[in-house]
Amino acid sequence: MQQYKVPQDVQREDTIIGPLTLKQLGILGIGGGIAYGIYISLAKSYPMAIWLPPMVIIIAITLAFAFLKIHNLDFVTFIMAYTEFNFLPKKRIWIQGSGYPFISPFETPYKEQKKKELTRKMGAKIESLKELSRVLDTHGGIDEAETPPSPEEKNN
Repeated sequence: MQQYKVPQDVQREDTIIGPLTLKQLGILGIGGGIAYGIYISLAKSYPMAIWLPPMVIIIAITLAFAFLKIHNLDFVTFIMAYTEFNFLPKKRIWIQGSGYPFISPFETPYKEQKKKELTRKMGAKIESLKELSRVLDTHGGIDEAETPPSPEEKNN
């Protein structure tokens, strides 16, 4: 029998360049592009004290989105969960019967007709089952106790 190598960590994303995944490369490319654009537009006409803080903030946010994990969640998922936690109510109140939808006690004529038809069909099925049960119980013969009375017996 041939042996095959079974991957152990199938949840991990594939690495593209070194330890970086495609998602991390995309985040770094977009964040780096924005930071570089700010540098190009502000560095020519302003001193370093003006263009450096926005670049540092954008680079820090980019690195957080690309590499930071909090409670084994990536930063985007953590921010979304944190936002959801802050917007949803912290205390839930249970009100008995509040989840039941309104159901009309009146039936439409169509439903009544369907119910009658279903009852009739079920009655026919029950009768055919009784007949089948009788045939099986008597092994295909006619049971004397269940034979219909003859016309002579009816007159007497």
